[in-house]
Amino acid sequence: MANPAHVSKVRSLYKRILILHRFLPIDLRALGDQYVKDEFRRHKAASEAEGKCFMKEWENYKDTLQTQVLESLGDKTKKADFGSVLPEEKLKHFQDEQIGQLYELMLESTKPNRQFDIQEDGVQK
Repeated sequence: MANPAHVSKVRSLYKRILILHRFLPIDLRALGDQYVKDEFRRHKAASEAEGKCFMKEWENYKDTLQTQVLESLGDKTKKADFGSVLPEEKLKHFQDEQIGQLYELMLESTKPNRQFDIQEDGVQK
């Protein structure tokens, strides 16, 4: 049976990330929300060691995104810049499937016409 404190911590992190995604451009928000939902669902039955690593990395993501959101809200004169460089050292620890997912995510998030054709306030983005 899952530890209730751990489950609460996972849910809290998940919700916080989705709240932070509200500050992203609408197409990146949709892409990010789907990715987070898939990843958290995929790791529901992870081993304890895998779960610790998973939580650590998503905590880092949350912290980075929170900093970027606060910076973007603080300086309205410059375009918001979201994301970060992934050091090669971290990539060495990824499995082939993870590298593939990351590559697909990078392609989707950087192409000019993203797959998400979302409308906000009646204006196509």
